[in-house]
Amino acid sequence: MEFPRCLTLLLIALVFLMSCSSVAAKFPALFAFGDSILDTGNNNLLATFSKCNVAPYGMSLPLKLPTGRFGNGKVFSDVLTEKLGIKDELPAFSSLNLRNRDLPTGVCFASGGSGLDDLTAKVQGVIPLGLQLNHFKQYFTRLKRTEGDLRASTIVSKGFFLISAGNNDFGITKAMNLRPALTTITYTAMLIPLAKTFVRQLYELGARKIGFMGTLPLGCLPGNRAFAGEIFCNEIMNMGAKYFNSKLEEAMGDLQRTLPGADIFYIDVYNPLMEIVRNYERYGFKNPSIGCCCAGLLPCPKVEDHVFWDIAHPTEKAYRIMLNTIIPKYSNHFTS
Repeated sequence: MEFPRCLTLLLIALVFLMSCSSVAAKFPALFAFGDSILDTGNNNLLATFSKCNVAPYGMSLPLKLPTGRFGNGKVFSDVLTEKLGIKDELPAFSSLNLRNRDLPTGVCFASGGSGLDDLTAKVQGVIPLGLQLNHFKQYFTRLKRTEGDLRASTIVSKGFFLISAGNNDFGITKAMNLRPALTTITYTAMLIPLAKTFVRQLYELGARKIGFMGTLPLGCLPGNRAFAGEIFCNEIMNMGAKYFNSKLEEAMGDLQRTLPGADIFYIDVYNPLMEIVRNYERYGFKNPSIGCCCAGLLPCPKVEDHVFWDIAHPTEKAYRIMLNTIIPKYSNHFTS
C-alpha cells in the first residue's frame, strides 16, 4: 500500500517542478536599465568616481574579483535573472567580454549614479537613460545580425525589461540642492513624465513586459543615516521617496491602461527593504545601519551580518530576501 502513496507524492513533486520550469522559461531574456541597483559593470571604462571595479567589491562572487557591480556579490538584476531561470548573471553591455552567445538571454544597460534627470548622470560622468536607450538600439541591431530579425524581435517582445531610476535623483541631485528651485513635489512632477517617456520609448522598440522599480528607503541607507547619528533613518528623505514612489506607481498604471498589449507595472522595493531594516534579526542580520564596506577598503569580517554592503547599496543577501517578497507579490506579472 505504501508504494502507490510514494508514487503519488513523486508525481505531485514532478508536476510542481515542471510548472516551475514553465514559469522560468516564460522569459527568454532580461534587460536592465537605470542605476547602480542593476548595474553589472557598465561604468568600468568611464572617467568617473562612480564605479567599483576595485577590491573588495565582488568579494562574494565565485572568483572573488571586482566586476563593477556595486556590492559584495550579485546585484538585484543578477539575482532576478537567476530566479527567473534565465541565466546565472546579467552581463554588462559595455563589457569588453560580452559575447554574441550572451545576447539572446539579455544584457544590462544600467549605469551606477544615473537617474531620470540627465543632470544626475552629468554631474558624475555616467550614462544617462537616453544613452542607455541608444545602447539598447545598438544591442538590438547586433542581436538581429546574430539571431535574425524575427527571432530578435521575439526575444525583445517576450523579454523582461527592468528599470531602477529615482534613487540618485533624490539621493544626489535633490540632496545636494543641484535643483534649488524645485521642492520634492515639483521635482517629482518633473521626473514622472521622464519616466513615462522612457517606458513609451522602450514600448515603441518592441518591449511589452516592463517593471519599473521605485526608490529604496533612501533615508535608511547608511550614508544618509549619518545625518541622524547612524541611529535613526532620515525620515525627511524617506517621506520624499514615498511621495515619488506613489506618483511613479500611478504613472505606470496609466501606461498599462493606455499602451495596447503591454504589461507595465510598478515594483515596490521600498517596503521589502524597510521590512528587513526594521526586523533585521528575523532575517539573520546583526547590523541594519552600517555598511560592511569600506573604511580603508577593508570589509567587515562577516558580510552576511550586514543589510548593507556600503553607504548606499544592500548586500546580495538582502537583495535575495527582498526578491523572496517581491516575486510572490507581483506573481501575475512574473509568470504571465
